[in-house]
Amino acid sequence: MPMVEVLNLEKDYGGVMALRGISFSINGGEIFGLIGPNGAGKSTTLKILSTLLKPTGGRAKIAGYDVVKEAPKVRELISYLPEEAGAYKNLTGKEYLEFMAKLYAKDEEKAMEMLELGMKLSGLGERLNDKVSTYSKGMTRKLLIARALMVRPKLAILDEPASGLDIVNAYAIRQTIRRFSKEGVTFLLSSHNMLEVEYLCHRVALINDGQIVETGTPAELKEKYGAENLEEVFMRAVGVEIREPIGGEGA
Repeated sequence: MPMVEVLNLEKDYGGVMALRGISFSINGGEIFGLIGPNGAGKSTTLKILSTLLKPTGGRAKIAGYDVVKEAPKVRELISYLPEEAGAYKNLTGKEYLEFMAKLYAKDEEKAMEMLELGMKLSGLGERLNDKVSTYSKGMTRKLLIARALMVRPKLAILDEPASGLDIVNAYAIRQTIRRFSKEGVTFLLSSHNMLEVEYLCHRVALINDGQIVETGTPAELKEKYGAENLEEVFMRAVGVEIREPIGGEGA
């Protein structure tokens, strides 16, 4: 049974169709990327799978549980990190992780295990003793990713996971995602950075105007469209002309 099953999912925002019957599935332990331009339906899909939005058509299941009818059970299995998420600024980084660990853990021992893992994953060192209000955007993002993964969810839903991170920290996050995937955590990632997704994901779905236009491994899609990267795949799949650089070949 797939970890994620999405079938003919629709979302109508009062006459604006954000999703037009999309379907895809994600296997356990897979890193799956949902990529496309702004307004394509990526974040809407992630919010529905996170039980924060109800679809207006179709259905979605996580580990066999319906995201609408069995939402409480789904929430026990997932961790969701929105693109614009924030942390409690009046707490220190350690206090924030400790608060979240106690919220998720079933007992004190498990909460301590989560906290230790979260502190290690954050890579913030002594800065964990400082208030979140003093953190840069990148530091806050590292703290939030640590929070999302320290609970070892069955499914981690990450919207722009490397947003605000420099090259070194973005690389570290990608390596962490790979390691957790090998340990059995399933990932659904949304990103504008198609090159990052190409490097990280086992399979991807290209979404445009609320519709899935292609699904497959990066290698399969590049071969099918005769493309050098997923950016070219996307443009060819949606019929966008790939133009020569300004000034031509001799520029």
